[in-house]
Amino acid sequence: MPELPEVEMIKQVIEPQIQGLTIQAVTVSRREVIAHPSANEFCSLLAGQVISHMERRGKFLTVILRSGDYIVLHLRMTGCLLVTPPDYPQEKHTHVVFELNNGEQLRFSDTRRFGRFWLIENSQIDTYSGINKLGIEPFSPEFSAKYLTDRLGKRKKTIKECLLDQSVIAGIGNIYSDEILFAAKISPDCPASCLKNESWVRLAQAIPERLAFFIEKNNSAPKEYQETKGQHYRSTPFLQVYGCEGKPCPICGNTLCRKVIGSRSSTYCPCCQNT
Repeated sequence: MPELPEVEMIKQVIEPQIQGLTIQAVTVSRREVIAHPSANEFCSLLAGQVISHMERRGKFLTVILRSGDYIVLHLRMTGCLLVTPPDYPQEKHTHVVFELNNGEQLRFSDTRRFGRFWLIENSQIDTYSGINKLGIEPFSPEFSAKYLTDRLGKRKKTIKECLLDQSVIAGIGNIYSDEILFAAKISPDCPASCLKNESWVRLAQAIPERLAFFIEKNNSAPKEYQETKGQHYRSTPFLQVYGCEGKPCPICGNTLCRKVIGSRSSTYCPCCQNT
């Protein structure tokens, strides 16, 4: 699943290509992809609308329209956005196509069909997408060790599970929770309530630092992004622990271990992450 660094990369690639353009028409081939309103309303309400800019909130993308309406999109497991010429070969699982007034198309494809769109009109309150239930952004000035301890310090759940709680911190998923905990030298199965103040400080430093690092590594030119169909993430070679079970720890050389925590796989170093 695309997590915060990948979603931010997609925004950075797609936004300059669609900013200021008019949506002339929208075609939806799988109606369930449009969660709100109906697919027919979605298409008719967007025709003639001008794109102002894009925003990212956690793992959500938002396309802001000049009218004040906005489109919320969650890519879920396999969703992808591409800007292409109309004669460019279409991906097999392309479900939504936006026709733009410069002759290009904004296409949404999704192999597993879990991704969803919501169109929120200017006069509406978004009670549909769940974006308003998200917690703090990791790069917010208010994000701190105190914020983490206030929200998580009494929880009996493991710190790994806590990091995946989108109502506390927006955007962290399974991949980067492993990377963050490794950088902070915290065992993923440690109950949050057992962490000491110095661990919370390290965690508060590691979260924005690791996410910023992987955003930078994921940086992609539009041409490269299109050639790889938006599915190749450049950060993968820089992962230190995620998916590296059985390999030597990059710090101490001991074997990295895997454990299932809260139904999610976690890879960690039992020597370096001994908190």
